[in-house]
Amino acid sequence: MALFYDPRDDKDLARVEAILKHGGIEYFLRREPEAGIGPMQVHVAEEDIPHAEKLLRREELKKEPPR
Repeated sequence: MALFYDPRDDKDLARVEAILKHGGIEYFLRREPEAGIGPMQVHVAEEDIPHAEKLLRREELKKEPPR
């Protein structure tokens, strides 16, 4: 398992967890190594990182205003 995402806060963590769950990607959470950085780190299997990145980017594109 490898570090995939380091959320800013609990809301960001919940958003990423929902995207991964919906995409069928297994993950686990690990406490931040230092207090005050963020809530938890999101780890996924190395082979799942490209797919997880694609899912996350797809969600981010939905939020961008049309040009």
